Parts: sequence; structure tokens; C-alpha cells
Amino acid sequence: MVFRTLARLTGRRDGIEDLAQDVFLRLFRALPGFRNEALVSTYLYRIAVNVAQDEWKRRRREERTHVSISDEAEAWEERLEHPGQTPEENLEARQFQRLVEEHLMQLSGVERAVLVLYHQEERSYQQIAEALGMPIGTVRTHLHRGRKKMRDAIVEQEGTAR
Repeated sequence: MVFRTLARLTGRRDGIEDLAQDVFLRLFRALPGFRNEALVSTYLYRIAVNVAQDEWKRRRREERTHVSISDEAEAWEERLEHPGQTPEENLEARQFQRLVEEHLMQLSGVERAVLVLYHQEERSYQQIAEALGMPIGTVRTHLHRGRKKMRDAIVEQEGTAR
């Protein structure tokens, strides 16, 4: 769960082990102060989001180019192809996944975190609100805005591709 969340939030797979280690180290240090008011998984998501945000800040400072997660996902998809899909369906799925990942990385950090936690990690509004330390209404607002931005960007790009 931690690796998957970090990969989706940062958009990379290289260095995930170090980030995950930082998550678990922070969890270990914070456990004495844990009050059992929320699930440990919620606490862990909050820490993972914080680590991802620190990574975003570090990348901005270093001004490195982004490596798309879809490049590595493509290699995995080629090795683990579903036997029922045609090559055209595989190509379309990979292109759409690349498009989604590209536009996901263009969202603000909080919108990206909310979308990843809700759609990819299947967390509830309540769990996301607790993990991000914000009211449920704010989570819903960020989810709505993030979805709209993603939809508009994808529709616009598909419209210009035709």
C-alpha cells in the first residue's frame, strides 16, 4: 500500500524504497504519540502523503526532469499482458494510462493526493480527510476540481489529436 501510494503520488518508481523507508521510520518515531483516534492505515497514508510532498519540494529545488511512471508501467504491461485483450486494446489502454498519468502530474499536490487516495487506493472521504487533515467538504471539493481538470485536459488533448 505504501509503495503503491508513493509511486502514484510521486509519479516515479525509482527511489520508492528510500521514500517507503522514510515513511516507516516516521511511523516508528510517531507511534508513541499515536492516540488510536483513527486507523493506523489512515495515519500511515498521512505520513506517505507528507513524504511525497517533501519529495515534490525536493524535486522542484533540484529542477529535475520528470520520468513518467507510465514508461515503467509499459514494460510491466508488456510482460504481463492479459491474454484476452487484442494488441489494439493493449495499445489504447497504455496510451490512455500514459495520458492519465501525464495529466495527474499536472494537478496540484493536494488534488493529486485526493484523486490517488480516492480512486486508486479506494479510501473513503472520511479516511482521506483524516489522512490529509482537512474537512470532508474540502476533500470533496478537491476531488471534484481534480476530476474536472483531468476530464477537461483529456477531452482537449483527444480533440486536438483528431
